[in-house]
Amino acid sequence: MADPAIAIVGAGPAGIRAAEALSRHGLSAILVDEAPKGGGQIYRQPPDSFQGPASSRYGFEARKASALHLTIKRLATAIDYRPSTLAWNVCNGRLDTLCAGRGESVVFDILVIATGAMDRMLPLPGWTLPGVYALGGAQIALKYQGCAIGQNTVFLGTGPLLYLVAYQYAKAGAKIEAVLDVNPAHAKRRALFALASSPRTLAKGIYYRASLGTHGIAVEEGVTPMGIAGTDEVRDVHYRRGSVDKSVRCDAVGLGFGLKSETQDGESTVSGVYLAGDGAGIGGADAAELWGERVGLSIAARCGRRHDASRIAKIDRRLARLARFRAGLERAFPLPLLGSTLPDDTILCRCESIRVGQVKDAIRAFDVVEMNRMKAISRVGMGRCQGRMCGHAAAELLAAETRQDLAAVGRLRGQPPIKPLPMPWPGTP
Repeated sequence: MADPAIAIVGAGPAGIRAAEALSRHGLSAILVDEAPKGGGQIYRQPPDSFQGPASSRYGFEARKASALHLTIKRLATAIDYRPSTLAWNVCNGRLDTLCAGRGESVVFDILVIATGAMDRMLPLPGWTLPGVYALGGAQIALKYQGCAIGQNTVFLGTGPLLYLVAYQYAKAGAKIEAVLDVNPAHAKRRALFALASSPRTLAKGIYYRASLGTHGIAVEEGVTPMGIAGTDEVRDVHYRRGSVDKSVRCDAVGLGFGLKSETQDGESTVSGVYLAGDGAGIGGADAAELWGERVGLSIAARCGRRHDASRIAKIDRRLARLARFRAGLERAFPLPLLGSTLPDDTILCRCESIRVGQVKDAIRAFDVVEMNRMKAISRVGMGRCQGRMCGHAAAELLAAETRQDLAAVGRLRGQPPIKPLPMPWPGTP
C-alpha cells in the first residue's frame, strides 16, 4: 500500500520535530510555513546578513535553537519544505496555499497543524496608537530586524513572555522605562510549588526577573492599566497601583496578556487531522518539540511503521511534568478579565473601528447571547484579523453583559481565507 500524503503547517518546534519523526520512519511530508526560515517565533532566524552568535538572540535557549535549525537543514532532502508559504484554507483533503503570488493546492491524507500561538490582547484606551506593539511583534523586531520598537519602551501585561521580552530588550541595550505586570507578586509566590516541578525553567524565569533590577528597570506588579495616552503617537502609559494613579513617559509600548493558541481547539475530531505544539494548547517550546515528535510517532504507528513504545512513554512522562509546570504558570499569571470594565469609547475591534459602547448597545437592542450573532450585528471580528485581536475581549464583554459564563457565549467561527489574500493573484488553481 502506498504511503499516505502528509502535510504539516508550521515550521516551528512542533512542526519540525513531527517532520523529523516521520522521516526517521521512512515517511515524507510537505512542510509549509509563512516565514522565510524555519524555527517558529521562539527560534526565529534572522536574515543571512545578520551576524553574531546565537546566544545574543536566543540567550539560554541558544543550544536548542541551533539544534532545531540544524534539523531543518538535515531535513531539506527528506521532506518537501516550502518556506514563505501561506496556508489559507483546508477543505476535503486539500490544503490551499499561496507563495510568491502563486496559488497551489496540496492534496493530503494526513494533516498536522502546528501553527503556534499568538499574543492574547485586551483592548484599553489608546491601544491602537502608533507605537503600541504586541509582545510577539516587539520580539520579532528585535530578533529578525535587530531593532527596538522605541527609544523609551514600556512593557505592559502579564505572563512569562512579558519578562522574557523585557529581558531580551535590556540585554540588547534598549532603554526600558518600566515593566508593568497586572498580576500581583503574591500570585507568583503561591505558584512556586507547582513551578518547582521544572526547576531549570523556574530558575531561568527568576533570572530574567532579577536581571531587570540589575539593569535599573522599574518593575511594578499588581497594576491596573488605565490607558495609553497620545495623539499621533504614544506619549504616556497611565495605570493604577492600589489607590495611587501613576503614569510613565514613553514612545513605545509592548502589550500582551499571555498567549492563546492559533487554532481554536486543543484536539481534532476530524480523522487524519492532528494538532501539535502551542497551536493545540499552550505549553512552551520544550513541550511543543515533544508534542511534535509524539504526533509524528503516532502517524508512523498508524501507517504500520515499527516504533519505539518506550520513547512514546518517555515523551508522555515529560509532557505530564511540563503540564504541572504550566498549571503553576497559570496560577502565577492568571489571565485578567478586563472586558467588562472597559470605557465605552474604547476601540474594541480595531479593524472595523468599533467601540465598546457600540457593542453593548447592539447586545441590548437585539438580545444577543452568542458570539457569531454579535459578529453579524456589530461587525466585530469581520476585519482583516478575523477576530484574532479582539475576539477574546469581545467574548468577555458579551459574557459580562449577558451574565453568562465565558464558555457559554461560544467563539467566532473561522472562515476561509483564514488570512487576507491579494485578489486576484496570478496562477490561481
